[in-house]
This record gives sequence, C-alpha cells and structure tokens, in this order.
Amino acid sequence: MGLLKIWVTLLMTPCANFWGRKWNLLDIVTAGMFLSVHVLCLFAPFYFTWTAFWVALVLAYVTGFGVTLSYHRNLAHRSFRLPKLLEYSFAYCGVLSVQGSPIEWVSTHRYHHQFTDTEKDAHSPLKGFWYSHMGWILDSRSRFGRYGGLRNVEDMKKQPFYVFLHHTFLLHSFLLGCILYYIGGFPFVVWPMGVRMVIVFHSTLFVNSAGHIWGYQAWNTGDLSKNLWWLGLVALGEGWHNNHHAFEYSAQHGLEWWQIDVTWYIIKFLEALGLATDVKTPSEAHKQRMKAKSMAAQE
Repeated sequence: MGLLKIWVTLLMTPCANFWGRKWNLLDIVTAGMFLSVHVLCLFAPFYFTWTAFWVALVLAYVTGFGVTLSYHRNLAHRSFRLPKLLEYSFAYCGVLSVQGSPIEWVSTHRYHHQFTDTEKDAHSPLKGFWYSHMGWILDSRSRFGRYGGLRNVEDMKKQPFYVFLHHTFLLHSFLLGCILYYIGGFPFVVWPMGVRMVIVFHSTLFVNSAGHIWGYQAWNTGDLSKNLWWLGLVALGEGWHNNHHAFEYSAQHGLEWWQIDVTWYIIKFLEALGLATDVKTPSEAHKQRMKAKSMAAQE
C-alpha cells in the first residue's frame, strides 16, 4: 500500500501549466492515450480488410454493451440482477472499452446523478460542450478531487474481482491488443483496437455532452438531460437520457415503442432466459406522477 500511495501521489502532482490550468502526470498520460488512439484511426483507410472490419464491429458491440448494460444499468443503478459469473463477464467486456475500471466509472456516474448539472457534476455542459464531452476526463484533479474519492461504491469495493480490475484495467486492453496483433497484424490493431475504441468512446461521451444539450425533455427532471433520437441509436439506447434521469432505477430507457433501446432488448432476452432477475421499470403510477409534475412546471 505504501508504494501505491507514492505512485498515486506522483501521478496527481502538478507538473505543467497550460490552457489556463495545472496538469499532472495522469492528465498528460490520459491525453497522450486519447491522441494516440485517434491518430491510429488515420491509418484505417490504408489498412482496411473485411476481417479486421468485422472483428472491430463485433468488439464494438461487445465492449459497448459492457458499458451500457453492465457499467451503467447493472452496476451503477442496480436496475436488474445477474448471476455473479455473468455479471463479472459483462463487466470485463466494459473494461475492454478502456473507459476506466468498473469502480471508477460507477463512482463518477453515481456522483453525476447526485449533482446533475451543478458545479459538482463531473461532466456537465455548464462548462461548455468540449468539457462535458472530453475535457473532464483530462482534468483528474477536478474529477477525483471534488468528491473526496471513491466513497459511493462501497458495494463494489467489497468484491475482490472489481478491486483487481480497478488496479489492472489498462493491462487487459494491452493484452487484447497484443493478441489481435499476433492474429491479424497491424490491421487488427488499427480497426479492432483504434477505430473500435474511438467509436465506443464517443458514443458514450456524447451522452454526457449532446445528451444534456440537444433534444427534448419529456419529463421535468430539474436538469438539462434530453431525449435525442440519433443518440439512442448510436449509444445502444442510452440516448433516451431524459427518460433515464426521470426514472434512474429503470433498466428500460426507451419507454415508448418507437424509442429504440437495444440494451433493453438484451436485458429482456436475459430475463426471458431466467438470467436477469429483479428487473426494474417505472410503474404507470410513477409515470403519471412525473407527467403531472412536468405539466405543472410548464404552467
């Protein structure tokens, strides 16, 4: 633990000053990783193969559902329950999205709902589109410092599997990249790693930015959350964001028949198989109360 404390202190110590704020080593490394992955995508037209494309597409869906189904709806909100082995398997898919460990991701998201669109919100567009989209990720002192640590994920910190992933999450994607390179060479690095990671990154990040700027509000949630149809398609159902903020506990985000929510369809399939249990959705009574509240706010 002593070495870990020293390492964390080194990462969080300011070492540069530009763009109007102090940057520490973690910020610089994170920015370097983001830049590297985006630069890798520039090679995509020159290293295209259909095999690499299809592998990238499959991994995009697998890791995308790892974020939407596991990190978000299962772990952050406990909208449904899964057998532990299946829960851990989906969470591992989320780790391969390189969007942080399950513990870190869930902690940030729970704080987001606690302080939605206030100064304490980690990624509110109150600070501008860029900050809510990517800038907040590059500001670790603000991201980790404003809450005082991972205090809202005690349920996950008690589980050794999630603690292990928290300390090793980058290693798993590095190993995946090595395996892909061994199997398919550089095209398998460019497409299944570079292109796939960028697509999944931005489909998630657009929920934080576009999902609080554009679209419409079906419910008076007291924040800036919006329903945005194209984001619902791109982010596997996460774009019905105002619905989500109205009924945070719900495993279903697309509440109308025409609101496509692919993640919800997977959860319903798992429920039909008897694998997903205690699946939470808003009752008609709760919808009516929220509808009345929304109408009263408009008067």
